[in-house]
Amino acid sequence: MEGNLLIADNDNGPTLVSLNEAARMTSLSRSMLNRYREQGRFPVAVSLGERRIAFVRTEVAEWISERIAARAA
Repeated sequence: MEGNLLIADNDNGPTLVSLNEAARMTSLSRSMLNRYREQGRFPVAVSLGERRIAFVRTEVAEWISERIAARAA
């Protein structure tokens, strides 16, 4: 597919996840994620278009790991 950028599943490049997927990953609602974003408490979204955003999967996973680590503190 000449002219199209395809990223294989085994590629080490960043993977984006939708707001819905980020909500599933964190067990939080979309509205709570948006509230956290407004407060600077969640990874910064990547703009994909006028009304579409996504998040870097590794940043969301790191955010989750930080929440898990914080429970021991």
